Amino acid sequence: MAEERGATTNSASSDRGVFITLEGPDGAGKSTQALLLVERLRARGHEVVALREPGGTPISEKIRALVLDPANTEMADECELLLYEASRAQLVRQVIEPALACGAVVVCDRFYDSTHAYQAGGRGLDEALVRRANKLGCCGVNPDLTLVLDMDPADAFARAAADGLDRMEAEGLAFQQRVREDYLALAREEPSRARVIDATGTATEVAQRIDGELARAGFLTLDVAR
Repeated sequence: MAEERGATTNSASSDRGVFITLEGPDGAGKSTQALLLVERLRARGHEVVALREPGGTPISEKIRALVLDPANTEMADECELLLYEASRAQLVRQVIEPALACGAVVVCDRFYDSTHAYQAGGRGLDEALVRRANKLGCCGVNPDLTLVLDMDPADAFARAAADGLDRMEAEGLAFQQRVREDYLALAREEPSRARVIDATGTATEVAQRIDGELARAGFLTLDVAR
């Protein structure tokens, strides 16, 4: 059995909340789908905490601005990795752990699978190194369910480029292809946690696929549009 990419197990608790992450290459629509999912969950009466990575706290948002700034072309790959982990650790300790302890549903746009996909898959950093960094950054908290939005990298890259490219998006199509391959490998390694969602079509169509996958996974009861 493959080691989880974050690397430790969530402590069991009957009243613990549910942690859902959305992943995928730039332009796959995960930010849109995260917002839509949050709206649907709240409409069903769930207490939901909506987050994004990097970001979600004042400290983490400052790190986000730094790591995604296109002007920072000289940033070393190892520096980039550690900045992502620092942002994540702050988010987990300040927001995610307290929310889960209160029984909330936490929906996060990216988490440690992005670090593996982009820094190990895309950048080519040593995988064991990235896994160890993820173990530190996630502070022992792992997603219960990860929705991997998947589409052709060329189409996703065209979507991302339409609104202007940040430092990661500007790495180009070959980089995005490696990122996608790493995400698909995740789904093969951890099929009980990571579910691939076809991200093509309208936002409504993709949302329906997400609702169906949530229902099949048995995490939450959601109405699936017919």
